[in-house]
This record gives sequence, C-alpha cells and structure tokens, in this order.
Amino acid sequence: METEMKIAVLIDAENIASKYTGVILNEANNLGNIIIKRIYGDWTARQMSGWKDVVLDNCIQPIQQYSNVSGKNSSDSSLIIDAMDLLYQGSLDGFCIVSSDSDFTRLAARLREADKYVLGMGEQKTPRSFISACSKFAYLDLLYASAEPQPAARPAPQPAARAPQPAAAPQPAAQPAPQPVPAPAEEIAGANLDAVRQALLSLAEENAEDDGWIFSSTLKNLLDRSYPDFDVRNFGFRRFVPFVESLGCFETKCVTPPHSDTIRLIYFRIVQPRAPERPPEKKQEKQPERPAEKAPERRPAAQPEKPAEAKPEPAAKPQGRRRRRSSKKPAAQS
Repeated sequence: METEMKIAVLIDAENIASKYTGVILNEANNLGNIIIKRIYGDWTARQMSGWKDVVLDNCIQPIQQYSNVSGKNSSDSSLIIDAMDLLYQGSLDGFCIVSSDSDFTRLAARLREADKYVLGMGEQKTPRSFISACSKFAYLDLLYASAEPQPAARPAPQPAARAPQPAAAPQPAAQPAPQPVPAPAEEIAGANLDAVRQALLSLAEENAEDDGWIFSSTLKNLLDRSYPDFDVRNFGFRRFVPFVESLGCFETKCVTPPHSDTIRLIYFRIVQPRAPERPPEKKQEKQPERPAEKAPERRPAAQPEKPAEAKPEPAAKPQGRRRRRSSKKPAAQS
C-alpha cells in the first residue's frame, strides 16, 4: 500500500476570503494527509472577523502578525519563515500555499528545489509567476462556483386582481450590476480551452508510441507539467477522459489487462484528418448531334497569266527553178 503524502496547509488570510475554506481543505485532503494547518494575518483588523468561526470549526491554528507599518502586509514574511522551518524538519512531503500574492513565488520555487510537492491556490487574479512556480495550481473562485449548488427555480406567484389605480410617476430604470471583468486568456492559460487543446495535440504527437497511441495518465501528467493551473473542473467536467473525448480531436481505445477484469486502461490517438470527399459527378445529358457543317471550299488563288511566248517563224525556203517533168516516155528496148 502506498503511503500518503504528508501535507502542510499555509493560508494567507489577508489575501483569501473565508468562504473558500471548504474548497481549500478538500483539495488538500485529495492530495494527502494534512499534518499542519496554519493561517496568518493581523487578527486585530476588522477584515479578519469573517475568519473567526471558520478557524475554530476546522481546527486551523491562527498565527498573529501585527502590521509594523500602516498599510503594509507583514504576514507574508511570517508564512515564509515557518515554511522554511518546516522544510528543514524533513517530516513533510508537500506544501499547500494559499494566496493570490506573487510574493510567494520564490518560496514555491525553493520548496520545489528541495524535491517537495507544492500545491498553490488562489483566485484568477493570481500572477502567472506564482502559478508557474507551483507543481499544481487551483483557482479557488472557479472551484467554488462549480461546487456551489444552484437554487431551484420557483414559479413566479400570480398577482391577485386589483382595482385600477392611478398611474404613478415613472421610476428611473434600475441599472444592471457591474459584471466582473475576466482575466486575460494569457493570464489563465489553464482555463483557456484553445490553449489546452493545442497543448494536448502537441504533447500527444511528441510522446505517443510508434502506432500513435498514448496512455491517458501519461498525457494528463505531461499536461499538468505544462499548465500547473489546468483542471478539468474549470470546464465543467469531473474526469479527464470525458474532457478529452469532448474535444473531438482524439479517438479512444480501452484495453483490459488479461490478469484483471476490473482494470481498464484508456489510450488516446489523434484523429487523422480525412481527405475531402469529391462530389459525385453529374451525368451530362446527351444532346442531339448536329449535322457537321461543310467547310467552305477553298479555291486556289488565281495565278498570274504568263505572257505568251512568241513562236519563231519558219525560215523562208530559197526559191529556185522547178524541174519540169518531160512528157516523153522512154523508148522500149528491143
């Protein structure tokens, strides 16, 4: 059986509201066994009155720290000194630092250098430097809003019929209550859906096996290292696997080991984009053939007539005297 982590919970009461006490202790109990619970502040101030009943009900040890200068928070240094004392005692495995102040950035980094697990908690206004210094960070306002039960809607009562009364003077319209301005997306990267989706795709592509599959727990641990403030409850989910399936970027494979029928191993693989399907070709209707038109006959170009060559006239025969045939027959020989 694995031993539970021994945790110390240190709360900066001057930067955290008392309504988050239940969320703080639940997160710390999920991490391990809480050994030390301390809360720091000037308990003579009026703003600390809301913590009185909460501290007594949850057995949290209050640490008094007077403000040496008016308007100066001096409880931070007391928390840091106690954390270092607990570190050197060597009996703890992790620390839970609850504050929205960036003054604890160096403390969180020093505890991690000593190979201690650091769980940070604060509101969305917490500076990014403190979030990155923690092993894991939880947004208290988001967790509190998701855990708070929503009141059931009641039907509006029907007003009874009354006699008509004279019209009253018009009242000015009530102005809507100001809405809280959300923090920029780069400040709360762990609650930015687009940033988380892109990180999951990059991590799965770089760390998957040769066949493209990656174990779900491995992917979750890699994402926690990249975004300490990531939590599926920021997006309304309770488990990591349903959250990844809702992104539509991964296909899921469930494997049951041969030696156990109750254990299920979930693997993810990036969905390969399909080639766009070509639309079916439309059949072209045969059109009636037209009779081929005869090409016009080309007549040879008229050649220029050659001038008639003059025939040479026959030479004139010399005129001589014609021999006259004698009319006398030759005498017959005896």
